[in-house]
Amino acid sequence: MTSSDIKLKPWVEPLARIGYSARGVIYLIIGVFAVLAAIGSGEEKGSRDALQTLLAQPFGAILVWLLIAGLSGYFIWRFVQATLDSDGHGTSVKALVIRGGLLVSGITYGALAIYALSLTGILSGGGSSGSKGQIAGYLARFIGNAAVSLGLGLIMLVVGGAHFWKAYKHKYAKHFDREAAKMKFVHWVSIIGLTARGLVFVVLAVMFYYRFMNAADSPSDPSLKNALQFVQDLPFGWFLLSLLGLGLIAFSAYSFSEARWRHIHPT
Repeated sequence: MTSSDIKLKPWVEPLARIGYSARGVIYLIIGVFAVLAAIGSGEEKGSRDALQTLLAQPFGAILVWLLIAGLSGYFIWRFVQATLDSDGHGTSVKALVIRGGLLVSGITYGALAIYALSLTGILSGGGSSGSKGQIAGYLARFIGNAAVSLGLGLIMLVVGGAHFWKAYKHKYAKHFDREAAKMKFVHWVSIIGLTARGLVFVVLAVMFYYRFMNAADSPSDPSLKNALQFVQDLPFGWFLLSLLGLGLIAFSAYSFSEARWRHIHPT
């Protein structure tokens, strides 16, 4: 089955677009706070910190509910992409790896939606906040901390490389209309944003590698927030973190571009 053979339900497109918008909001907050942290006016934030920041704002509860809707839509869209192959990747080994990555991405944002729901007080205890650590710990009991760290590090390295490839080979462009004025903007934010996000995954890979070499748990689990802290602690870290923060803001703009202009229904 090719992408042209697939007829998506009418409700899939709006869910996908609000999903991309929700991702853009989260990375905008993360990027802004990374820049503020670099100049000494704030602290690094991860995706869950971004949700907590939203909740603390005036009308924060409304904003978080909107974000829950967006993240849920993104989860559904990723599931459609992975299972129905709406982008026409095919069934080769490479295509199945890509579709598997889309499914994992959807699960990640679905878990983030559940965490956001816990912030509203509906889910008592906020049990989802430690889900990543619980899963890693569950795996570690079977195959060991070192093996888990090495495996996750390799996955992060591959994901980071995929972002670089997508950026510099303009793989994202096939999903947009080729209107020149619009694509000039899309190219800039896509290349910068995807490269910055790829660098975050590479930093996470390095952190997992350190855990593997030490054969012991680190004081804090590798996460987006800790990856930004890792960058800040490097020589000239304030400068590197500010560049990375600006890159994540560009990734936010790329997400908003997908929300506005990306092909959702195959042509």
